Order: sequence, then C-alpha cells, then structure tokens
Amino acid sequence: MTPDARARLGALGTVLRAHGLQAWMAPDGLHVENPDAAGCCTEHPCTVLTVEARGTDDGRAWFWTAHRAPIADVHHVADAVTAVKTLLAGRPEAGL
Repeated sequence: MTPDARARLGALGTVLRAHGLQAWMAPDGLHVENPDAAGCCTEHPCTVLTVEARGTDDGRAWFWTAHRAPIADVHHVADAVTAVKTLLAGRPEAGL
C-alpha cells in the first residue's frame, strides 16, 4: 500500500468513525464494521476498503470494496461515506 493510499484510507476511517462505524487500518486496507447491524456471515456487516486506480476513470484513485466494487473517487469522501454506510446497513438489497 502506498503512503498516499494509507493516508486517504486513514482520513476516510476518521470520518466513518465519526458516523458511528468502527474502522481500523490493517496491512490489507481499511477494515470497516457497522456495530449497529446484524451480519449474515459475521456478527456485524463489514468490509475492507482499498485505494486503487480505476481504469474507466483515466486511472484516477478510487476507494474500492473487498468485492472489487468501486465506491467513490478518493476526492469525494462524502460519497464514499454514504456508499459505505449503505453497504453496511445490514440490508441485503444495499450491497454494492
């Protein structure tokens, strides 16, 4: 993970924690969990976020889910927060 990716994930984690989610850095990315929702495979809905280039957006850096779904350009943190909160809401139809 590049220093820039780590910094962007760290900043996103800070905002996600302010929104009531649990977020922590690990070698594979930013782990995010919703402690207020029941999960299907784990106790609570969770994902691992990474930062990678998105080829269909001229190689710009984007946040990605563990399932390789792009969620937002790294400059659009509010969009990323909304997408992660929706993803981890504990509703199957919310999956990205």
